[in-house]
Amino acid sequence: MEVHPQVHLQKESLQDPETYWGGYASQLHWHVPYSKVLHYPSPNSLPTQGDVGYTWFKDGELNTCYNAIDRHVLSGRGKQVAIFYDSPLNNEKRQLTYQQLLDEVQTCAGVLASHGAKKGDTILIYMPMVPEALVAMLACARLGVTHSVVFGGFAPLEIQKRINDCKPKLIIGGSCGIEVNKIVPYKEMLDKAIDMSDHKPAHRIIFQRDAGRAVLDPSRGDLDWNDEMQRIRLGGKQFKECVPVESQHPLYILYTSGTTGLPKGVVRDNGGHATQTLATMKTLFGAKPGDVVFCASDVGWVVGHSFICYGPLLLGCSTVLYEGKPVGTPDAGAFFRVLEEYKASIWYTAPTALRAIRRVDPEAQLSAQYDLHNLRGLYLAGERSDTGTIAHFRHVIGGKPVVDNYWSTESGSPITGACQGLYDAHGTHIDPIAIRQGAAGMAMPGYDIRVLSDPEETGGVAKELGPSTFGNIVVKLPLPPSALTTLWNNRSGFQKSYLSRFPGYYDTGDAGIVDDDGYVHVMSRTDDIMQVAGHRLSTGSVEQILAEHPAISECCVVPLSDKLKGQIPVGLVVLKFGVTQDEESIRKETAQMVRQNLGAIANYQHTYIIRRLPKTRSGKILRRTIRDIIAGKSLENQKLIVPATIEDFTVLNELEDSMTKLGLVGNDGEAGKVDDTVKEVKAKL
Repeated sequence: MEVHPQVHLQKESLQDPETYWGGYASQLHWHVPYSKVLHYPSPNSLPTQGDVGYTWFKDGELNTCYNAIDRHVLSGRGKQVAIFYDSPLNNEKRQLTYQQLLDEVQTCAGVLASHGAKKGDTILIYMPMVPEALVAMLACARLGVTHSVVFGGFAPLEIQKRINDCKPKLIIGGSCGIEVNKIVPYKEMLDKAIDMSDHKPAHRIIFQRDAGRAVLDPSRGDLDWNDEMQRIRLGGKQFKECVPVESQHPLYILYTSGTTGLPKGVVRDNGGHATQTLATMKTLFGAKPGDVVFCASDVGWVVGHSFICYGPLLLGCSTVLYEGKPVGTPDAGAFFRVLEEYKASIWYTAPTALRAIRRVDPEAQLSAQYDLHNLRGLYLAGERSDTGTIAHFRHVIGGKPVVDNYWSTESGSPITGACQGLYDAHGTHIDPIAIRQGAAGMAMPGYDIRVLSDPEETGGVAKELGPSTFGNIVVKLPLPPSALTTLWNNRSGFQKSYLSRFPGYYDTGDAGIVDDDGYVHVMSRTDDIMQVAGHRLSTGSVEQILAEHPAISECCVVPLSDKLKGQIPVGLVVLKFGVTQDEESIRKETAQMVRQNLGAIANYQHTYIIRRLPKTRSGKILRRTIRDIIAGKSLENQKLIVPATIEDFTVLNELEDSMTKLGLVGNDGEAGKVDDTVKEVKAKL
C-alpha cells in the first residue's frame, strides 16, 4: 500500500514539531512572540510529579478571545455572521455578526470585571444552548479568567463537586433549560448545588428565559444578566482590551468522569489549544474562513468547546448553535433542515443521534426533502461508530465522506481521523485516506500512537505490540499542543491516571489495534467508563448513588450494549439481609435516585437483584469478569479468564445462571429485551 500524505504529515509533525506547529501558530496573533515551539527544560525530560516534562510555545503570550473575534473584525469580517442560533425548542432564531459578538463579549467582560474577576480567577458557567453561553466563555477568555462549563443536564450533586473543586469567583447561569416536554429549572438546581457546597461564590449572574423565569434573591448574590449588561453599556464600561496570557495559562477546566465517581478537571491551555484547534479545522475538516459549521453537540462537552465555540471562530467561520434534538423537534428531518437553511458545509454529531434518526426514518424520506449540496462531510465522535450507521448516512448525504474520529476530553482534539483538508505544494487537493469499516481513521498530526501489552502480563514492563495485535492504546510523549497538561488541583492524580502505568507514554484508557496499514481500531475501554448516548460517565458515579438506597447492601454497575445509545448502565445489587422489598419498586426508586443526583443523561433504568457479587480476596468486585459474562464468556466455554485472586469460584456459575435468566448474557444490543425476559421468567415462576 502506497504511503498516504496524511502519514507523511503525521511523521513530519513528530520529527519536526518546530516547523509543523510553528506554521499554524504563526497564523495567530501573539502579543509576545514565543521563543521556542517545543521546549524541554533538560535533555530527554520525562514527566515527574504530575508535569508532562515539556512546554509548548515557551515565553509566548496571546489572548484566545482576540484571536477568535477581534482580529477577524479588524481584517474586515465584522459583518459576517459568527453565530447562527436556532432553537426549535424555544421557537427562536437569532444571528450575531462578528462585530455584534465582539460588542456582546466586551460588555460581558465588563460585567465580570466590575465584580472583581481577573486573570487567575475561575468562573463556572451553567447555561443552556444559547448564544449567551458562548459570550460568557469568550468574555472569560478575554479577561484571562479560566472558565469551567458544566453540562446543563447535570444534577446538583455533580455541580456541587465542580464548585468545590474549581472554587469559582462567580457563577453564570440560566434560569432554565428547555426539553421537548418539560422545562428544566437550572436556577433551582444551581441553588441546591451551592447550598451543598463548601465554596460560596459571591454572585450568580442569571440569564432569564421567558419559558421559565427564575426568582432572583439579591441577598444570595443573584444578579440579572440583562440588567448587568445594560448597566455596563450605559456606563460605557465595556472591556475593550484583551488581557495577554502566557501560552500555558489555563483557558478552561472541563470535568470528565473519574473511576472513583469524583470528576477530573482537565486543564486546557491557551496557546497550544488555539494552535492545534486551528490546525484541526484546516486539516481534518478542510474548513475555510466563511464556511458554516454545524456541530450538533453541547457546549458542556469538549466537542462543543472545540467545534461549536473556539474552532469555527478561530478560523473565521460561522457556527450553528442548535438547541434541539435529532428527532422530535419536530421530526427526524430536524438536522437536515438546519443543514439546508444555513448552508452548512461541515456537520459534526454523535452516532447516537444518527441511530435515533434512522430508527424513526429508516427509509430516509424526511432527509430526502432537503438540499444538502453545500455539505462536504459528516464527522462522528463520542463513541464507536457502527458500520451500518456509517453506510446508511453516507448514502443519505449523497456519497460524501462520513469520517469517524476518535478522541477524548483529555486530548482536546481528534487523535485519529481521515484528513479532508490536505493539499500538495501546488495547491491541489489530495484525496483523503479511504474510509475503513470498523476503524477510526489513522493517527492525526502530533499523535504517535502505539499499542502496548499489559505490563502485569509481561514481567512488569509493557512491550510494544505488532500490527493487528490487541492491546493498550497509548500515545508516545510529547503529546501535541492541545492535549491536557495536568488535572486541576490534582497533579498526583494526573500522573497516576495517565502517565504512571506506561512511563514515557500517555495512557488513553482504551484498548484496540493498529492494523497493518496504520488504521486505528478502538475496541473497548480498559477501565469502567461508560459511553452512554455519547456521554462519558463512570460506573462509580452511579454506584455511589445506588449504595444510598436503604435496601441495598452492595452493588456493581456495568455497561450493557444498546443499539440506540451505544451503552446503558445496568445495576446488579445485593440486598441487605432481611429486606423483602420487591425488585420492581427498587428498580423504580433507584432509577429516580440516579436521575435526581446524576441527571437524565445517565439513562439509568435497569436494576437487578442478585445473591452475591464475585470479588477478590481483598474485597474488590470483579467488574471486568462480570462484563465478560455478559459478553457470553464462561468457565464452560473456557473463554472466561478469572483472576487468581478470586475469593469464591462458585459465585461465577451462580452469577452466570442468574444473568442468563435475566437476559443479560449475550444480549444483542436491545436493552428492552432484558425487561421482556425478566417478565417471562417471573410469569413462569
